[in-house]
Amino acid sequence: MNTHLSVSRSWLTVLFLVPVCICTTSPAADPRVVDLAADLTAVRNEYAFPAVAAAVIVDGKLHATGVVGVRKQGSDIAAEPNDPFHLGSCTKAMTGSLICLLVQQGKLKWDTPLPEYFPELKDKMHPDYRAVTLVHLLSHRAGIPPMTNGFAPLTAEQLKDIGAMPSPSAQRKAMTEIVLCQPPVGKPGEKELYSNAGFSIAGVIAERVMGEDYETLLRRLLFEPLKMTTAGFGAMGTSYRIYAPWQHRRMGTVLVPVNPGPSSDNPPFITPAGRVHCSITDWAKYVQCVLTAARGEEGFLPQAEIQQLKEPPFDGKYVLGWGTTERDWAGGKVFQHAGSNGMNYCVVWIAPQRNFAVLAATNCAGDKVPEGLDRICSAMIKKFLTQK
Repeated sequence: MNTHLSVSRSWLTVLFLVPVCICTTSPAADPRVVDLAADLTAVRNEYAFPAVAAAVIVDGKLHATGVVGVRKQGSDIAAEPNDPFHLGSCTKAMTGSLICLLVQQGKLKWDTPLPEYFPELKDKMHPDYRAVTLVHLLSHRAGIPPMTNGFAPLTAEQLKDIGAMPSPSAQRKAMTEIVLCQPPVGKPGEKELYSNAGFSIAGVIAERVMGEDYETLLRRLLFEPLKMTTAGFGAMGTSYRIYAPWQHRRMGTVLVPVNPGPSSDNPPFITPAGRVHCSITDWAKYVQCVLTAARGEEGFLPQAEIQQLKEPPFDGKYVLGWGTTERDWAGGKVFQHAGSNGMNYCVVWIAPQRNFAVLAATNCAGDKVPEGLDRICSAMIKKFLTQK
């Protein structure tokens, strides 16, 4: 049986995150949830991860979870079960779900063109963007610049000006105006071009129609209903305090801890594309909802999401923050994504036909890190799915 899980690097993004809520209760203390500590320790030792976390969903329910390692390389402060991990581009799926919830409420429409959301840009917007809709933005079909390695087409001066703005919402508005008034990097609708900026613009649209900033909307409509109490935005932890996992840069063969703070994260204007953090079990709560929707079943996520997951737009392979592919072990289609900011890495696989999902995260990055987390995911598939 094929359990190969290699992740397309084009699905990764350079984005950062920060957790703030540390709880002391362990989900693994629940006798119904299998403790993965032994499985994770072996991989952690082999790949020299500071900390690593994983969760497995079987028959639509949390079945196994674990967190091992230390919060900061060189310290003896153990990572705890409810420590938050950086989700990077796996934030995109949450933005997709937020938009679906607003579509279901009648606040947004899939086919509304951008000039109707940005009337002040109607005459300045590049003509190629005038027929772009939320469907284009959330499937990477809008021709919007990627903003992955750096923030082109924003100049250094523009980035400085945006960074001086008083709120993340104001920053996102300024970024949107700059991007939409320049030529696209591809013809909208014709080709999938991965774009952090596209998802950030979708976040701005949500802000405009709701009169609330993106962060408030995501908390109110997603985190709070799902009781994702560890979820937040920005780089993990508190400056100079080891209250949560620190991020780590790889310098040659050495892992260097990164002090949490504003400079250890991407700017807030990119939040809808990748600045959420949360514990592995809180992330699993959200993934369970996506699994239900991907199976075409009623649940927390609305029909607007179920329909798009069942039928990705443009006959494409990317929908609402998820890449799609086929795997034998999954019995067909899987939904997959990974996220990294160069200092953290995470990955998630959802197999709707098997009612199964596996997710893993670590607080470091590097060439071998995806391989290590794929090793964990493969082992979990063999242990909890293929041997059922």
